Amino acid sequence: MRRHSAAAAPLGKPLPLRERPTYNITLRVNERAHALRLDPRTTLLDAIRDHLGLTGTKKGCGHGQCGACTVLMDGKRVLSCMSFAVMAEHHEITTIEGLSRPGGQLHPMQQAFIDHDAFQCGYCTPGQIMSAIACVTEGHAASATAIREYMSGNLCRCAAYPNIVAAIEQAAAAMRGT
Repeated sequence: MRRHSAAAAPLGKPLPLRERPTYNITLRVNERAHALRLDPRTTLLDAIRDHLGLTGTKKGCGHGQCGACTVLMDGKRVLSCMSFAVMAEHHEITTIEGLSRPGGQLHPMQQAFIDHDAFQCGYCTPGQIMSAIACVTEGHAASATAIREYMSGNLCRCAAYPNIVAAIEQAAAAMRGT
């Protein structure tokens, strides 16, 4: 991470936009390296959506309370609205766009969401799917109760929760190869 433009502002007065510091970072997203020059306050969500053009990750509440912005960082779920992009350097980020297999085959979790109609309006679906994958890979999908507890940080305004749990149960078996 290299810093550029280190002008100081008088106390109490913000720096003009053209004088704010920026950093050169490389984000590894969906198995591809992306060189970016960002304000250090840029969230991972804004870097993904606004700088990389990957708009599958959604902006929901902006306060880490709805889960719409969930991505995987090194396989663990992360609320990208609550993480600075500079913190993600040297980590592998996976977004909803990075899940499909070569040839366009869907990830088992994506297919299970379709099979169980686990979405209605679809706005929360990318975050739900990313959290659901982490739920399975982190070992929290042993029962419907455990799934509901783990997924409680992802809100669905359409209340598709029973279908989401059923989809996770189906995908868990497929992801474990059973």
